[in-house]
Amino acid sequence: MGERFRRFRDRLRAASGNIRAPSDDARTAPGTARPPSDDARTASGRRGVPPPEAGRRRGRGGEELTVPPAEFSSYYGRPILKPPVWTWEIAAYLFTGGLAAGSSLLAAGAQLTGRPALRRAGRLTALAGVTASGVLLVKDLGRPERFHHMLRVAKLTSPMSVGTWILAAYGPAAGLAAVAEAAPLLPERGPLGVARRMLPPVGRAAGLAAAGIAPALGTYTAVLLSDTAVPSWHAAYPDLPLVFAGSALASGAGMGLIAVPPAQAGPARRLAVAGAGLELFGAHRVQTRLGLVAEPYRVGHAGRLLAAGRALTVVGAVGALLGARSRVVSAASGAALLAASVATRFGVFHAGVASARDPRYTVLPQRERLQRRADEQDR
Repeated sequence: MGERFRRFRDRLRAASGNIRAPSDDARTAPGTARPPSDDARTASGRRGVPPPEAGRRRGRGGEELTVPPAEFSSYYGRPILKPPVWTWEIAAYLFTGGLAAGSSLLAAGAQLTGRPALRRAGRLTALAGVTASGVLLVKDLGRPERFHHMLRVAKLTSPMSVGTWILAAYGPAAGLAAVAEAAPLLPERGPLGVARRMLPPVGRAAGLAAAGIAPALGTYTAVLLSDTAVPSWHAAYPDLPLVFAGSALASGAGMGLIAVPPAQAGPARRLAVAGAGLELFGAHRVQTRLGLVAEPYRVGHAGRLLAAGRALTVVGAVGALLGARSRVVSAASGAALLAASVATRFGVFHAGVASARDPRYTVLPQRERLQRRADEQDR
C-alpha cells in the first residue's frame, strides 16, 4: 500500500512539473544507497562530494539558475520621473533671491545701528538682486505675461503661487528703500526738494518692510523644490530651508564685506559667521540623514559644486573673523562667501536633476518604505 502511494505521489509531482518522476530502474530497495544526483557531483565529476557552491540551484548541464542583478530602468528606456524642465536661469534665481533677502536684512540692521554706508550697500544690492530675479524668472517662463497671470490667483497650498506674491510684495519695498538712498542728490527747493525730504522716512519704512519679507523670500525656494517629486529635493524638506537661509545670510554679508570699510562691517562679519554656521549645519544634515537619496549631493557634478561651496563658506567665515582690520582680507572673504552661495545653489539644483534621472533613487526608497510598513503591520 505504501509503495502504491509513493508511485502515485511521484506521478502527481511529475505532472505538475516540480520534479521528474523517477523511473523503476532508479528506485532502490530499502537500505540500499541511492545514486547521487547531479547536484552532488563536483566539477571533476566525482560522486558523493558536495558541490563547491552548495545551496545554489543548478539546471540541466550544470548551469546556475540564479536571478540576475536587478537593472533599474523603466519602459522604453525612459526614466521613471520626468526630470525638471528648469534650466540654469532657475539655479541662478535661487542665488539672486537669496542675495536680495540677505542684503535686506543686513541693510535693516545697519539702519537700526546707524551705519549709513552699510545700509546703502545692502539696499542697493537688494534692489539689484530682486531685479535680476525678475529677469531670470521671466526668461525661464518665456513670456513676461505669464508672471502677471500668476498674480491673478492666490493659492496658499502652492509654494509657487505663494512665492510669486512674496516676490511681488518684496520688489516694491526693496525698490523704494534703494531709491531713498538718492535723496541727498536731489535739490533742496522745488518739487524735488519735497521728494528729498520725504524719501528718507519712506525709505526707512520700506527697508524694514523688505527686511520683514526677506526671510520668506530667502527660504520659499527651498519649499518649492521640496514640494516636487524629485527624490533628493523632496526627502530634504526639513533641512533644505536651513541651507538656503544660511546661504542667503552669508551672501548678503559677503556683499557688505566687499562694499564697506572694515570699521563699519561689524554686523556683516557677525552675519557672515551666523549664516555660514547655519548653512554648514543644514548641509551636514542633508548629506547624512537622507540615506540613498543623499548620494547625488556627494557625487558627480553636484557633489563637486557642494564640496567647493562648503570649503569657500569656511574660508569666508574665517576670513570675516580674522580680517576685522584689513580691507583686502574682508573683501576676499566676502568674495568667497558669494562664490560659496553660487556653488551651493547650483549644486542643490544639479543634485535634484541627477536624482530624477536615475530610477534607483525612486525605486529603492519606495521598497524600503513598503517594507517598513509591512514590518509595522506584522508587529
